[in-house]
Amino acid sequence: MNSNDTPHDMERTVLCVSARPDEMLSKFLAACGWQVVHAKTTAIAERMVERDNIKVGLIELPEDCSTQYLSALEGCMRRGEANWVAQIAPGQSDNELVSRFILDYCFDFVTRPCLNERLIFALGHAHGLSNLRKARVAPEPSMGRHEMVGQCEAMQQLYRHIDKCAATDAPVFVAGESGTGKELTARAIHVRSSRSAQAFVAINCAAIPPTLLQAELFGHERGAFTGAVQRKTGRIESAHQGTLFLDEIGDMPHECQAVLLRFLQEGTIERLGGSNEIKVDVRVISATHVDLEKAVEDGRFRSDLYHRLCVLRLVEPPLRERGGDIKLLANYALSMYRQDGARKIRGFSSDAVVAMSNYAWPGNVRELINCVRRAVVMSEGRFITAADLGLPQSSNIPAVTLAEIRSKAEKDAIEQALQRHGYKLSEAAAELGVSRATLYRLMHANRVNQEGAAGRSSADAGAPQDDEDSERELPSLTASNQ
Repeated sequence: MNSNDTPHDMERTVLCVSARPDEMLSKFLAACGWQVVHAKTTAIAERMVERDNIKVGLIELPEDCSTQYLSALEGCMRRGEANWVAQIAPGQSDNELVSRFILDYCFDFVTRPCLNERLIFALGHAHGLSNLRKARVAPEPSMGRHEMVGQCEAMQQLYRHIDKCAATDAPVFVAGESGTGKELTARAIHVRSSRSAQAFVAINCAAIPPTLLQAELFGHERGAFTGAVQRKTGRIESAHQGTLFLDEIGDMPHECQAVLLRFLQEGTIERLGGSNEIKVDVRVISATHVDLEKAVEDGRFRSDLYHRLCVLRLVEPPLRERGGDIKLLANYALSMYRQDGARKIRGFSSDAVVAMSNYAWPGNVRELINCVRRAVVMSEGRFITAADLGLPQSSNIPAVTLAEIRSKAEKDAIEQALQRHGYKLSEAAAELGVSRATLYRLMHANRVNQEGAAGRSSADAGAPQDDEDSERELPSLTASNQ
């Protein structure tokens, strides 16, 4: 590299951080095609990194480098996306503090005196990597739609359903486990609806004591109860001409369910302690992690209210069923909280990606984001590992072959058919589409117990004889059993 480099090369800038600028170093770098800028203090360097979009930094570590000075440098180097090269004195890499600092925050290091090709190579490599990182980000596909992160088929279907629900005022019920993002879905429907210019009012029915929930929903007049010193507008009235989101509707007490049903039917409310009916135009979206159909069967939720709320139904997919979205969401969380850590985290190690993919995530997206945020703070390296995330290693999960999966599916199908027909071989065989003789052989091959023998007829007792239908078998049954 020399003074005849192209104009594009001349645009390259390196920020040199040193208490005393080295003129010989500056001339050497300028002759090699670098534009040199100096910062005498870490505070100045920090401002320059944020203001000037610095890609490459060269930092001089004094021989008497203190812990305080290294801490100040760390704060500067966590800013922006610059790749840093350290200048150190001979033997300084043996210092544990210095070596740890270089490993955690620097792209490379050179040993003084360093007016040579080794320095130019390190700076050029750092600059090239910065350009690669920038080029990779540009064509990256969108992380999702509707301000939501996810590209799997289940999320694509959810996006399509959100668009359809936004085109109508019908009540929407969002089902899904805790932490899947039900409120995000409700907000997405509101934002794309004709009511988007009006209020979106959310209330968590499980977070408010039953004695106060009705007053919170419908409001109250002054003196309606002890402590009601002035009139209060309820959440439903506040959402007039907008959208009301009732989160965790499955935990709503019965007395509130009856009053809410009346509002949904009549479109009017009465404040507690009041006698005037108030006309309210509200689009209602509700959600819960509770199985509402089971709650209706158990008498914990009114069936008439259930049918009023569940005109349109959306289902939030659990994170464990979203495949590649797990890594996508983890990177999104890392981009949000990267600055929380003491070190400049570059990404996830391969074992962390495998561990995240194999973990069941009972807390879903909320658990994943909190897990990544904690790992950013606690990580002691440049990459977050499975141990940093607190997830079990994938080696603990036994591998399952395709043959084992098929065998289990076949055995389960036979057992379920037998149970449905009281272990009558003729009827079970007819359902499975095979002869009694074939079913008997499959039971023997899969070690299916012949339970309920006492209840079977004499025609079904014992091993059946082959007949003309004995070769008819299900296509899904393994060939080895035919």
